[in-house]
Amino acid sequence: MSYCKDYFNYRRRQSNEVRIGSLRLGGNCPVRLQSMTNTSTLDTEASIRQSQDIIQAGGELVRLTAQGVKEAENLANIRCGLREKGIETPLVADIHFNPKAAEAAAHYVEKVRINPGNFADPMPAGVKSEEEVQAAIRARFVPFLNLCKAHQTAIRIGVNHGSLSARMMDRHGDTPEGMVASCMEYLRICIEEQFFNVVISIKASNTLVMVQTVRLLVQEMDKEDMHFPLHLGVTEAGDGEDGRIKSAVGIGALLADGIGDTIRVSLSEDPQVEIPVARKLRDYVEKRADHPLIQAQTFQDFNPFRFQRRESHKAGLIGGGQVPIVIADLRKELAANSCTTNTFQESTLPNDLTADFYYLGNQWPDTTVNEQQEANEQTNVKRYICDAQTYLAQAAHHEVHKDIFPLFQARQLQSEEDWQKLLQCRAEVCFLQAQYSDIDEKLIDYLKAKANIVLLLESHHQNPVGEMRAAFHRLMQEDCLCPVVLKADYQVSQLEDLQLFAAADAGALLLDGFGDGLFISSPQQSLQENISTMLAILQAARLRISRTEYISCPSCGRTLFNLQKTIAHVKAGTAHLKGLKIAIMGCIVNGPGEMADADYGYVGAGRGKVSLYKAQTCIKKNIPEEEALPTLLKLIEEYEG
Repeated sequence: MSYCKDYFNYRRRQSNEVRIGSLRLGGNCPVRLQSMTNTSTLDTEASIRQSQDIIQAGGELVRLTAQGVKEAENLANIRCGLREKGIETPLVADIHFNPKAAEAAAHYVEKVRINPGNFADPMPAGVKSEEEVQAAIRARFVPFLNLCKAHQTAIRIGVNHGSLSARMMDRHGDTPEGMVASCMEYLRICIEEQFFNVVISIKASNTLVMVQTVRLLVQEMDKEDMHFPLHLGVTEAGDGEDGRIKSAVGIGALLADGIGDTIRVSLSEDPQVEIPVARKLRDYVEKRADHPLIQAQTFQDFNPFRFQRRESHKAGLIGGGQVPIVIADLRKELAANSCTTNTFQESTLPNDLTADFYYLGNQWPDTTVNEQQEANEQTNVKRYICDAQTYLAQAAHHEVHKDIFPLFQARQLQSEEDWQKLLQCRAEVCFLQAQYSDIDEKLIDYLKAKANIVLLLESHHQNPVGEMRAAFHRLMQEDCLCPVVLKADYQVSQLEDLQLFAAADAGALLLDGFGDGLFISSPQQSLQENISTMLAILQAARLRISRTEYISCPSCGRTLFNLQKTIAHVKAGTAHLKGLKIAIMGCIVNGPGEMADADYGYVGAGRGKVSLYKAQTCIKKNIPEEEALPTLLKLIEEYEG
């Protein structure tokens, strides 16, 4: 793979080391953790207190917004207050639209973030040719670099999906190529000016766009012998389960590639909450270091920069381009209740949290309930998977119900007689659980011989993502089109750990186009929590929409309302709108530009005022906050019918 050191074996990308005050970042340094305050940068004491909260949680950099020169200049007071307390943690100024604020901030903080989409753009009047454009960018950017050199201030070039300049949009559209081009023209100036104290971020709220863009950027930098360190984040990820899982899908996929020198998990919660979440995600992936070598070869037609689901044939509900399915493990519930599956069938589960299949182990379901369900179109028919031994024993004496399916284990198929039991099984779908080491020529031949086999692919390797990637590439090389469900078990006590670890593993595979479904379980979590985690991962990977999706900023000093209360309020009123993407943004800076992927936007326009958007078009301006949600619902009804 041209963008990473080893696609199958975990190895960190070797980046340049930069200095941000007393902190070293990149090179052989650990992946650094950071967050951003949501206080007004003019409120010195509040900003100091919140910076301390972030630092005490383990934050190694603290970012503060600087809308204008006044805010940028007050960073000096915030920095001084922290230094008086013996805190040397570097501060980062976040700048949009205002080069003068960036220049002021460079005097006082260790790092300044600028957005190339709005730093030198729009171009001065009369600038048309490419030579004139580059001259205009240099005229604005080079003095800033010289100032940063003089003050030993690092910079972050931060490109965001949806906030590209008009000329980049005209050339490339709102695409990964446009984001990379926007970044590269600034990096080339840095190289020409011998300024190397640079970190890069290239973010999107769409995890697929984010991952593809970062990969493409690394490849383009390598072509020009650039090795700047990278800041990773899924922008506007949201809060709660969705924010954690979406962040883990995007950041985890890139960390699995060995890419990333600093991360921020952008949650619409208190800033210090982000740090332990980021630490868990980083530490989980880094446990793969020095793992046993995975021997594998990349399928020659695989393209890591263009998403395409692996081709598979259809086996019942699974594969053939159908929506990925979800399998839930029912064994814990059955054991805890010492009851039959019939008792579970009669229990109530929210319709949006039902799985497509339920695994029962060696138990056999009572199918009378399914027969009743089939007569009632309002009820979801439940499908069950049981161990092959149990299934075959029942099939030998009874007519097997069509909604019950067998699960075979590849390692138990030792003889030709064992394989014939699988090949001759009359179930509509037969599940076969296997690992990469089980996938040999014989197994592949059998997979090709029986089109209704669905592979449940699992890994117990120290690097499960790498080993499962190897399995998929082997199948593609052999032109084996069997559907594959990703299977993983997590022995974790906290739900957050399940969300982060499962999303990091499954997300890396799903974003590469691998997987026709998920079978993820943690015995320590409830059935509903396991199902919800799987559905949220599929939604974060843009493969299955099971709920309303919210794109919400993590809040900063620009935010014009109480973000957490507003998110809860908007969610309560719109949670029934399955399939829509609704952005909840604190201000105009993090509004239209950062919600490029949303269907509707709820954006702070002033104190107590909200503007409503259809995509990136403002439909209603400056609505009183108390009227905003009813007006949004009317707007959605008008457009969606």
